[in-house]
Amino acid sequence: QVQLVESGGGSVQAGGSLRLSCAASGYSYSVNCMAWFRQAPGKEREGVADIYIGGGLLYYADSVKGRFTISRDNVKNTLYLQMNNLKPEDTAMYYCATTSARIRVSGSWQCSHEGNFYDYWGQGTQVTVSS
Repeated sequence: QVQLVESGGGSVQAGGSLRLSCAASGYSYSVNCMAWFRQAPGKEREGVADIYIGGGLLYYADSVKGRFTISRDNVKNTLYLQMNNLKPEDTAMYYCATTSARIRVSGSWQCSHEGNFYDYWGQGTQVTVSS
């Protein structure tokens, strides 16, 4: 049974930082991609960042580039999202997700940024940024 458990959310003022963690366990298949998504009330789910484990390729949504950093600790089987210079528009429930799927773009393998490609999800951790 695959389990993803997020932690690290909270309430901060604009300009502050948080680090989200996602502890993964119970895998019986090869994971190719791990990702962070977020969803704010009344808005569609958004892919924030992902990492293609096979090649290390990283992706960031334009809205978080230069402020968020995705990383992975192979020994601890934990995915991280370091979030700096947080803005009120970053307020959302943040979810980590994993999948064995990958897509080929211009001859190279990478992760899909669409939630439908992901097999397993955590329960989410709330991030609230006040102005």
